[in-house]
Amino acid sequence: MNMNKHRIEIYDTTLRDGTQGELVSFSVSEKLQVASLLDELQVDYIEGGWPGANPRDSEFFQHARGITLRHAQLAAFGSTAHPSNPPDKDPNLRALLDAETPVVTIFGKSWTLHVEQALGISLDENLHLVERSVAFLSGAGRQVVFDAEHFFDGFAADPQYALSVLRAAANGGASRLVLCDTNGGSLPAHIENGVGQAREVSHLPLGIHAHDDCDLGTANALAAVQAGATHVQGTFNGWGERCGNANLCSIIPVLELKMGYQTIGLECMSSLTGVAQRIAELANLPLNQRLPFVGRSAFAHKGGIHVSAVRRNPATYEHIDPALVGNVRRVLVSDLAGKSNLLEKAVELGLARELDPTVAQRLTARIKQLESHGYELESADGSLELMFRRELSLLDHYFTPVAFTVQSRYIGQPATLAGAAKNGTGDERASLLHGEGHSEAQVTLNVQGETVVSTASDLGPVAALDVALRKALSPRYPEVANIILTDYKVRILEGNRGTKAQVRVLVESSDGHNSWTTVGVSDNVIEASWEALTEAQQYCILRHRVSGAWNRAGA
Repeated sequence: MNMNKHRIEIYDTTLRDGTQGELVSFSVSEKLQVASLLDELQVDYIEGGWPGANPRDSEFFQHARGITLRHAQLAAFGSTAHPSNPPDKDPNLRALLDAETPVVTIFGKSWTLHVEQALGISLDENLHLVERSVAFLSGAGRQVVFDAEHFFDGFAADPQYALSVLRAAANGGASRLVLCDTNGGSLPAHIENGVGQAREVSHLPLGIHAHDDCDLGTANALAAVQAGATHVQGTFNGWGERCGNANLCSIIPVLELKMGYQTIGLECMSSLTGVAQRIAELANLPLNQRLPFVGRSAFAHKGGIHVSAVRRNPATYEHIDPALVGNVRRVLVSDLAGKSNLLEKAVELGLARELDPTVAQRLTARIKQLESHGYELESADGSLELMFRRELSLLDHYFTPVAFTVQSRYIGQPATLAGAAKNGTGDERASLLHGEGHSEAQVTLNVQGETVVSTASDLGPVAALDVALRKALSPRYPEVANIILTDYKVRILEGNRGTKAQVRVLVESSDGHNSWTTVGVSDNVIEASWEALTEAQQYCILRHRVSGAWNRAGA
């Protein structure tokens, strides 16, 4: 471990390269919020986008002039000038200056293949293009970060030319020379060699920009640092083109906790998981639960032997304290669970004192039985706690489901397919059957000794059941009125039985602040949904009535 505490600059490109990933998109307002989150985390550079490339990025830089970043420097991204333009007349370079950011990052070609075939110019012309473009921007008072695009492919094809591109950028006044593994196909040894050779060319700080096409983005970034790079580019949650970019959520804690470098500091690192989750929420994407360090499963323990050891000493199966990165330890309960899992889960739920050996044995048997019938309790935190409390006789009878009926109907209407006119051969016009669905549900509940019947309608049967259930309960339990269904998953458990197969339904619910998941299993998908929905309402009522316990539901 390097204990000299050398400083490594963190350059975030989530708002530019990250948004080139499939399904990743931010509005201007969301981009500004992400920039504020990154600044609070104390990353060094925030690449905001490519001004002039699209209206959204141009608008972002206009609004960004009105925000004050306390730590980070904002960077605008673009390319070297077009070969046919002098730098001072090039629209791309002018747009970079018009963005009025203190830092400008431009990429230039360092692979002979791209110079000769993509740009269609000579190798010498490209060197002049790089030097003059950098000189124009640095001469305008900007700090220029030069990204040597395809550097490692170029270095493999013609090492001397790739290095000469770095010299040209340095001669133009670049402040950082960033070596890019643009195709993401390099191995760590090749990265180390390339960085080592680049250090012989210039004394400017070197950076690394790695992609994850070989699942080596993080490893390659760390290899570059070991070889002497002091500037690391990446994205949050590993988003980016194709398979993504090197993941800063992994790079930052490894540099700080494993390699002894300084990045954002330990205090800010405790916010890492929260920032990763918030950025995912702003992009309206689920956070990959298996991400190292920040994923929900990063410190989740399922095997009984593992949990038993972790209860004695977390270091037995955890490489760091989850709190260092703002994450939490989780114990999963399933048919693989042992006594240790149940005891640890009881501690988490605040029920350890009530869980004597007899109850623990009964719970273990019950869990294994339910899992054998298709229930998935490790994913259904709400249903699991309800089961614990039922077995411990600690669950009040807020209500009891008695019966439900659902009627669905579909009214079809013939519609002429646009553009399918007669073609002169006597063919009939094509037609489609369009229509509307409608469902009506009636539920009967026993609510503290009173029979309550409620009816509601909606487009689908599950939605109608949900509305009718909350309508029946809200006069007595007003908290359920705010519940919304945020996710609904159906899993076929016996594929060989076709439409007669047993199904598992997982329902994720939220009140806007906390979320929880419940489960139902049946060979009738509506009945399984009904079970999961009623469990969701029971859990919400429970959490509002157990003093001080509700905040855990959103963990």
